[in-house]
Amino acid sequence: MRNIYQVKQDICAIGDRLYKRGYAAGNDGNISFRISENEVVCTPTMISKGFMTPDDLCMVDMNGKQLAGKRKATSEIRLHLTIMKERPEVKSVVHCHPPFATAFGIAREPIPPCGLPEIEIHLGEVPIAKYAIPGGQEFADTVLQFVHKTKVVVLANHGTVSWGETPEQAYWYTEMLDAYCHMLILAKQIGHVGYFTKSEEEELLALKKKWGIDDPRFEMKDCDICSNDVFRDSWKEAGLAHRGFNPPSFKDEKKDDSEALIAEITKRVMDALKK
Repeated sequence: MRNIYQVKQDICAIGDRLYKRGYAAGNDGNISFRISENEVVCTPTMISKGFMTPDDLCMVDMNGKQLAGKRKATSEIRLHLTIMKERPEVKSVVHCHPPFATAFGIAREPIPPCGLPEIEIHLGEVPIAKYAIPGGQEFADTVLQFVHKTKVVVLANHGTVSWGETPEQAYWYTEMLDAYCHMLILAKQIGHVGYFTKSEEEELLALKKKWGIDDPRFEMKDCDICSNDVFRDSWKEAGLAHRGFNPPSFKDEKKDDSEALIAEITKRVMDALKK
């Protein structure tokens, strides 16, 4: 069992960062850490995540029954427990409302990949789960189809949920995603989103595989690696569609080179004939 007081301090530190980053307005957001097979420390409901102390935190079992704490546990604990049951190696879950990533969830706009090396290496494609009223098991179950293929999920019209070995690691994935979504929005406002070429993306995926970081695209056949193919089967259920960001559509680069060469030779021949 982990040192409970240290775990509580770590959770409060992440709560402070969520609040200061603007990811948890009012009493938004919740954080959890699994300290044993059947014990999970979590944040309470109705408290600002930026002003918690270790004494404010709660403990529940893996079925959500409160075991300790003077405050009532978060109403969204089922989301955390569902992820931990599906992925027993996961120790910590962070749910919050980062504005730029959440904007994609409100717009029901798939987050385009192939725009930033760090995102491709550490996150890959990020899905958007269908909307459900927060707090219940139906809401928690919306992430089940994604938990083995990603580290962070955008929740339609709600926020994000991310997970990892520690509260800090789980938080990192949300922070990285929100920064990327912010960059995408700024790039579009400037006028153009420049994506990696197919060969550039393949180099990144090869590096990812070399480093032992899994990616669903490794196993997909006929995958258009920069066109949101990994989670496309979930789009209809979640109401997703490309409305603001169109991903690249790659042609065969060797074919393109050949066509360009033929065009250049033809032009030179025609110029010579005119002379």
